[in-house]
Amino acid sequence: MTAVTSTPPATVASQSTASLTARLLGCGVAAAPLLLAVTIAQAATRDGFDPVVHPLSLLSLGDLGWIQITNFVVSGLLAFAGAVGLRRAYADGPASKWAPRLFGVYGIALVWAGVFVADPAFGYPIGTPDGAPAELSWHGILHSFAPAGAGLTLMVACFVIARRFAREGRTAWRVACYIVPVVYTALNAASFAAADYRWMLAGGMVIWLWASAVSLQALRSDR
Repeated sequence: MTAVTSTPPATVASQSTASLTARLLGCGVAAAPLLLAVTIAQAATRDGFDPVVHPLSLLSLGDLGWIQITNFVVSGLLAFAGAVGLRRAYADGPASKWAPRLFGVYGIALVWAGVFVADPAFGYPIGTPDGAPAELSWHGILHSFAPAGAGLTLMVACFVIARRFAREGRTAWRVACYIVPVVYTALNAASFAAADYRWMLAGGMVIWLWASAVSLQALRSDR
């Protein structure tokens, strides 16, 4: 007679929890690549849009603006889900509380950028007067908090998570956490100095991809 074995309920629950954590972290991994891929594709193809003089937020305007609005919102929701996954992966120790919270604020900032659109400026959309708008609308004012909020939040997260990597002996990851804020700040400074928004996009690319990389590292460690 063949004995029938069953998986203990505790093991099933543990596997289910690990699977959910992995899916949430996977959302965090996907957030930045999605945001950047859709943004760069639009910047390269949108009529009248010049990535040198137009910040990426202006892609939310015009007949096709809904694409970038959706991009901000979906990427933000993915980043927020990744923050929940990070909270589950970082059960205790350094960064267990503040890293997920900071990543959550980053996700909220992206959604915020999609909900509250920027004002037309610098000749975009086509037909808009050159130069900055004479007066900001209420949604333009609210939008201005999004890029600063996302960038500053992730810079703080770099130093918070560096403490965890130091405890785990992950020297390369810890050094990266110190380098990323410096590079991000330098690229943004270069953007203002050269009046070229491509440098600002490059800065965003560095720090957003760092956030996705952290989610990927947590996913691999969790497995």
